[in-house]
Amino acid sequence: MLSFCEHNGLSGRREFLRVGGLALGGLTLPGLLSAKAQAAGSGKLLKNKSVIFLFMHGGPSQIETFDPKMDAPAGIRSATGEVTTRIPGVTFGGTFQKLAPLADRMSIVRSYRTGDSRHDIKPIVHKDTLDANLGSLYSRVVGSNHPENGMPTNAVLFPQAIDDKMMPAITKFGKFDSHGLMGSAYAPFVPGAGGDMQSNMTLSIPQNRLDDRRLLLSNLDRARWAADKSETFAASSHLQQQAFDVILGGVSEAFDLSKEDPNVVARYDTAPLVKPEQISTRWKNYKRYIDNAQSLGKLLLMARRLCEAGCGFVTITTNFVWDMHADKNNAGVEEGMDYMGVPFDHAVSAFMEDVRDRGLSDDILLVCSGEMGRTPKMNTRGGRDHWGNLSPLMLTGGGLNMGQVIGQSTRHASEPQTEPIERKDLVTSIMHTLFDLGELRITRGVPNEIVQVATAGNIIPGLF
Repeated sequence: MLSFCEHNGLSGRREFLRVGGLALGGLTLPGLLSAKAQAAGSGKLLKNKSVIFLFMHGGPSQIETFDPKMDAPAGIRSATGEVTTRIPGVTFGGTFQKLAPLADRMSIVRSYRTGDSRHDIKPIVHKDTLDANLGSLYSRVVGSNHPENGMPTNAVLFPQAIDDKMMPAITKFGKFDSHGLMGSAYAPFVPGAGGDMQSNMTLSIPQNRLDDRRLLLSNLDRARWAADKSETFAASSHLQQQAFDVILGGVSEAFDLSKEDPNVVARYDTAPLVKPEQISTRWKNYKRYIDNAQSLGKLLLMARRLCEAGCGFVTITTNFVWDMHADKNNAGVEEGMDYMGVPFDHAVSAFMEDVRDRGLSDDILLVCSGEMGRTPKMNTRGGRDHWGNLSPLMLTGGGLNMGQVIGQSTRHASEPQTEPIERKDLVTSIMHTLFDLGELRITRGVPNEIVQVATAGNIIPGLF
């Protein structure tokens, strides 16, 4: 779907192509030109990395994930036991049978704390990130879309990206697609849920009609160039070619898992691991547990495909499933780890093996964390309640230093025993993965507010 629109920038006379509904998400030709110009002029600013942030919404337990504390008393130590990892002396919670052998390719931070125990979506979106998704800050620097093929540089994947029948995004704790002060052009692209934005990435007119329009534009430009002889019209031909490259560049295929090798899709698929009949219907979050199990693996696969196609920041969330109070809404930690931990273990390990096989381990950083951790002592129902003094954090890939545990927690996993790693430190480390922060400070056109967010913390020691 192609249309023409008048653009009043530059000389005020340029006629630009507009590519379907993508212009609603910031994909206009000036945006593409801006992105390409920024990339070309950035020197060493961009590190050509991508980040996937798998947000474990609801607050995962630090103990049942990466810090089991089996020498602590009953009621504190991991309810799922522990499993030996490939790092000598390091164990994970007993659910992580597939991740444990891959521990030498991870960095586990055991002294990370988010600072409060509120349900929200920090550090992805918070006042500390200018009320914008971290990916929106990235897009504000590099442009909304990849300069070669039009791929959005920032995306958020909810379960409905896999299946429209799944629950809609949970927004009462914050909006993952918030652009904050960055402007709507830098809002994350959100596929699925029956929207038409994604379909507008594909060619919806016959190829011969597209070729006719391309020829018409070319002839018009020649005539106007002959009459005007200005640099403006010389540039317009290039811009029009960019627009055609966008719509013919196959961007939509990255969102289409049917284009993936069926064996790879099966490798990621978490749906067979937790069947609906295995989940207790007494929990009000029953449907969320189902959606998590059926979507998580394929969401990670889609994220990998987007990064390969040029997306720089992908947020994944499966709708608030890591809440483990053992109350009327949520299962306790032992049962809950069957619903959340088993799919997580399978999906993340499949991702790690896949990106290694494809030679992408150094190009994509995967960050796994939530908004908080869980109380060291279980409640009388077998659940753990909100806890902001210690939170699990795992990172893998991105060319960073792996095979290590960074920091230590106290004996009962209640708080950092070593120097705390704060969420601002995580944000700075993510931004340093994407950018050279020294170059970011001096790059023209980068808002000072973004520089302040990117440099507010310290780089997590040992990662770089």
